[in-house]
Amino acid sequence: MEQHATFGNLRNELDSLSDAVEEVLDSSTDKPKAELEKLRAKAENALKDIREHLSETSDKITAHGKKITAQADTYVHDNPWAGVGIGAAIGVVLGVLLSRR
Repeated sequence: MEQHATFGNLRNELDSLSDAVEEVLDSSTDKPKAELEKLRAKAENALKDIREHLSETSDKITAHGKKITAQADTYVHDNPWAGVGIGAAIGVVLGVLLSRR
């Protein structure tokens, strides 16, 4: 659930950045310099927020991947024959898929 919220927030921020950049581009000729600077600052803030969220999301995904890897390692150590069976099944599936080419 938390991942969906994170991706939703990221999407909202990307939409916000897109709107800000579009506004700057659309009105760059008919707005005073001070107003363009405000729009530019708004776009820069949105970009900064997106970069922070991307970094946080990357960290969360990395931590989740490490957790899954540790769980898989523990499972294979506790059930070595099941690990061998799963590896063999994956090998057979890959072999069948590659032989179809």
